[in-house]
Amino acid sequence: MPLGELYDPSRGYLVNDTCVIEAEVAVYKADPWSYDSKKETGFVGLKNQGATCYMNSLLQTLYHIPYFRKAVYHMPTNVNDMPSASISLALQSLFYKLQYSGNSVATKELTKSFGWDTYDAFLQHDVQELNRVLCEKLEEKMKRTVVEGAIQQLFEGHHMNYIECINVDYKSSRKESFYDLQLDVKGCHDVYASFDQYVAVEHLDGDNKYQAEQHGLQDAKKGVLFIDFPPVLQLHLKRFEYDYVRDIMIKINDRYEFPLQLDLDRENGKYLSPDADRTVRNLYTLHSVLVHSGGVHGGHYYAFIRPTLSSEWYKFDDERVTKEDMKMALEELYGGEEEHLMQANPGINNTTHFKFTKHSNAYMLVYIRESDKDKIMCQVEEKDIAEHLRERLKREQEEKEQKKKEKAEAHLYSIVKVACDEDFNWQIGKHVFFDLVDHDKVRSFRVQKLMPFNIFKEEVAKEFGIPVQFQRFWLWAKRQNHTYRPSRPLTHFEEAQTVGHVRDLCNKVQNAELKLFLELELGPDLRPITLPDRVKDDILLFFKLYDPEKEELRYVGRLFVKDVGKPIDILTKLNEMAGYAPDEDIEIYEEIKFDPSVMCEHINKMSTFKSSQLEDGDIVCFQKSLPAEVSQRLRCPNVPSFFEYRHNLQVIHFRPLDKPKEDAFCLQLSKLDTYDEVVERAAQQLGVDDPSKIRLTSNNSYSQQPKPHPIKYRGVDNLLDMLLHYNQTSDILYYEVLDMPLPELQGLRTLKVAFRNAANNEMDIHNIRLPKESTVSDVLDDVRMKAKLSHPEAELRLLEVFTHRIYKIFSSSEKIESINDNYWTLRAEEIPEEEKNLGPHDCLIHVYHFMNEENQNQMKIQNFGDPFLLAIHEDETLAHIKTRLQKRLLVPDEEFSKWKFASVSQGRAEYLEDSDILFARLQRSGVAWEQYLGLEHIDNTPKRSTAANQYRPPYEKAVKIYN
Repeated sequence: MPLGELYDPSRGYLVNDTCVIEAEVAVYKADPWSYDSKKETGFVGLKNQGATCYMNSLLQTLYHIPYFRKAVYHMPTNVNDMPSASISLALQSLFYKLQYSGNSVATKELTKSFGWDTYDAFLQHDVQELNRVLCEKLEEKMKRTVVEGAIQQLFEGHHMNYIECINVDYKSSRKESFYDLQLDVKGCHDVYASFDQYVAVEHLDGDNKYQAEQHGLQDAKKGVLFIDFPPVLQLHLKRFEYDYVRDIMIKINDRYEFPLQLDLDRENGKYLSPDADRTVRNLYTLHSVLVHSGGVHGGHYYAFIRPTLSSEWYKFDDERVTKEDMKMALEELYGGEEEHLMQANPGINNTTHFKFTKHSNAYMLVYIRESDKDKIMCQVEEKDIAEHLRERLKREQEEKEQKKKEKAEAHLYSIVKVACDEDFNWQIGKHVFFDLVDHDKVRSFRVQKLMPFNIFKEEVAKEFGIPVQFQRFWLWAKRQNHTYRPSRPLTHFEEAQTVGHVRDLCNKVQNAELKLFLELELGPDLRPITLPDRVKDDILLFFKLYDPEKEELRYVGRLFVKDVGKPIDILTKLNEMAGYAPDEDIEIYEEIKFDPSVMCEHINKMSTFKSSQLEDGDIVCFQKSLPAEVSQRLRCPNVPSFFEYRHNLQVIHFRPLDKPKEDAFCLQLSKLDTYDEVVERAAQQLGVDDPSKIRLTSNNSYSQQPKPHPIKYRGVDNLLDMLLHYNQTSDILYYEVLDMPLPELQGLRTLKVAFRNAANNEMDIHNIRLPKESTVSDVLDDVRMKAKLSHPEAELRLLEVFTHRIYKIFSSSEKIESINDNYWTLRAEEIPEEEKNLGPHDCLIHVYHFMNEENQNQMKIQNFGDPFLLAIHEDETLAHIKTRLQKRLLVPDEEFSKWKFASVSQGRAEYLEDSDILFARLQRSGVAWEQYLGLEHIDNTPKRSTAANQYRPPYEKAVKIYN
């Protein structure tokens, strides 16, 4: 700006001898694609495989506990181990990359080491459950190593479950360990309120008195107190619970606060047991917060972590790591509601208050004890990492950098792939059956695009040992029928251009490869000789020979033919190339295409090559002419049938039905193979003499699990029918080796029947196989022959049992074909003498064991154990029945005295007195199994929520680490 304008009063720059400058500042949002986590924060994120955010947030939390990271680094691994097969090495590799990599890190090696497949990567699991399963697995792997016990030293604490009688001097306690604590969120405003509720005393009185040894039923109090807390305290917040009113699972988004410093010695150690070491100061600092954003049916996980326990907090959200203001973040993570002001009518000065529920809130808290901070937050240096691991990962990093460099320079280079007769000889009939060559298996050159092609020929001369003057190069072309054949030789003018120019002649796709066929001729001494000149009417044909007896195909060479010539003119030459007699009668075919279907047509020997539409690069297949009787006995008597057979070949993975994730063996089969051919090949592989003893089950392509019903004997025409599932073709079959031929088995009905052995009182399972038209009476006769009875003449009956209740007593004449034992248990038992001749004043009642479980302040009856039937008399009291029950069940007096007896109907228990008459109570109308005599067992174990009680949607599998 000229000074004249600055001093001009009308411009407004100078006011009262002061220079006034206005600056317009604009803040633009950073481009998320160009954000560099390492540069901005010093940390890198983890890549999400589909639905692995829950795992990423947990791994970042564990990684930023240096003691844990160092323990993982010290787990023994071998130089020959593969990360995808070793959890220890995969986790070491992942942590090393998080520590030293400049970019986000992939987790595929780790999930492969878990035994997970792609399907598992797209299933979201509970982060608390994964934490427990992973730590258990690592604890197992650390046994008998230098880091044995590291997991316990970090995460293990102990508490005491106690029951103390009020009116007598009796106290019972039990010490238990924990790796994490489940804290209630509902009804609690912060962590301290949750701990208060955790140790709250429960009074056992009234109907819920405690049975104290030598003191009988007593009023008592029970609860939990902590013996010691771990150095790293993991608190899992119970954000999910079952809503009984609405009969659904819900997420609790209530406001729930947690302090940066947690004092568990507060109020004179109210959470501690008398045995606790009071010299240990249980003051904790918040290290990390795992967040769940979403609802019951899914959501997203991320973590807030302060890696050094300083005031600096970072948000780890999959690949993106950002620095965060923790005061603002904490307010968001508490959950609850937030209020918004919204103008109801524009132009009118009125506003409306709206409250919105925050669906992002803390789900798991990690605290580190102040007195252990120096030990836990130790320095992790490169020397802590095994040398072989450092070398492996540095080598991987160098290879990655090299690939990155090559990718950056890719526009300057071309990949040139050169195929010759040697490749055709090696590949055809072994690796390749259609076309001439797999270009991924020929010699490859990375050449600068600006390199003159004549210079490139010198590189070829060095590699192949063929002087430049003996080389002739042909361009390959992709035809409309998707085949790939040599199309024309390069001209002298084209060879004078650059490699990049030659590449553009055949492919306009950016950075596409240049594929060439090197034509050369060898003399009798196998030395290269000068190539013959090619004239306009010459056609270059390639020849394959087929042997129908051996079902073998091989490359035998190439010839130049005249377009007006005929196949009959070269028959002698073809016989010579094949090693046949000069006058051998042969059949000739043109290999046209193979995708999506095979096309291979017979060539008329008397037609010209031009009239047969043959051109440069075409492939001619030939074979001996076969008599009709020979052709009939061969599977592939001619070239077209052989190509059709090869086109339908597929490698099938056979897995045992009882181990559906493990391949037992693989077979290359044709999709056109019949049922008999498939089971015969499988039987040969398994060493089974009779193929009919092999039973196969198809694969569900979506769940990657066996279908529920096996394939019936000759129930499908061919292999393709076995592999198809809703237009998806699988490559997996499951097998069983039967103890009898499948046709015979299919004529039988197989039932699993349980029977309590009279000799040792153990429940045995018997497989009963009978013709489908058999009856229950036949089943019981079979059981009688297999089971050990109390006496030979004992009468039997068959019951249907499900969820510890008897649902049906089968009539002896009922057909077994209608019985379903897939979900119900079939139980055979001896009929007691007292039940054989029931009179009009007797009845048969159901007797079930149960416990009354409190869930969300409601009592729920939970049946367990073996249900049974009991004959009672019209005037029989409960006291008399109890005597009979104790004798029948062989229960000691002390244990039997703890039981309660109730008439249970429709899930409600009505407790009985010894003087009550049961006959009238249990003769009401209703379903038999819903009305029974209940034997209540009191569970005196203090209840404490575990991760297993956390919500898991019905479609979600439990977290499993298989290796």
